[in-house]
Amino acid sequence: MRPFVKWAGGKRQLLAEIQKRLPGDIERRVYFEPFVGAGALFLELQPKTAVINDFNTELMLCYGAIKDHVEELIAALLNHRQQNSKDHYYEVRARDRDNGYHATGDIEKAARLIYLNKTCYNGLYRVNSRGYFNVPLGAYKNPAICEEALLREISSYLNSASVVILNTDFEEALTRAATDSFVYFDPPYHSSRKAAFSSYQAGGFDEEEQARLAKVLLNLTERGIPCLLSNADTPFIRGLYQNRAFEIISLKARRAINSDRSGRGRVNEVLIKNYG
Repeated sequence: MRPFVKWAGGKRQLLAEIQKRLPGDIERRVYFEPFVGAGALFLELQPKTAVINDFNTELMLCYGAIKDHVEELIAALLNHRQQNSKDHYYEVRARDRDNGYHATGDIEKAARLIYLNKTCYNGLYRVNSRGYFNVPLGAYKNPAICEEALLREISSYLNSASVVILNTDFEEALTRAATDSFVYFDPPYHSSRKAAFSSYQAGGFDEEEQARLAKVLLNLTERGIPCLLSNADTPFIRGLYQNRAFEIISLKARRAINSDRSGRGRVNEVLIKNYG
């Protein structure tokens, strides 16, 4: 299965590189992904038992809506598809500025995120400092606003497996991780540029958060829990993981979604793992 949204740093093109470096007993492990995003690896592996999390509340509402209310979600997306226009896009985009938006139903919020994701410029998810979605309309002739078969397929999987869907801090999402677990980290990527893309939510994911993540991974390593992490190949990231417990693997990837032009095209990335 493929992701139901486009997402910065998506892993579809690197799945082969990631999969050949997974633990050999991955199918028997409880899968944890605390920065699930579009879930490319998660949906490819389709683990029988998993805990997925992201700090983006509306993204995780999408997973919940797909699992529990897929037909209602499809109906809402078909409505957006029927009304799709420049005026409709900006009206929908502006809804989070409304004081009553917090009372909007979860299905409507999920449909809004998917609709905006499919029609906004470059498939970019970006919010400003107040948490308002602020990406302009993209130039699409026939955007795939409602992929009914895909949504139903994902819903079927989520209901056939034991999948816990969380919306919390990445460290909190790992509370139940144990030696029979596997953790894949795909956080917002580090960049040394001040214009770096980090606005998955208001506040971003800065170097202090990257350092906290490295401490969490070291703690999991000391507890004997296998972990794999993806990130940008920068001196800062390499410095955080210059511990002999970690293996750093260099990769090349092609990125199309990034508000920082330097983060598009062929870029250097790393996989960092704590197991043999």
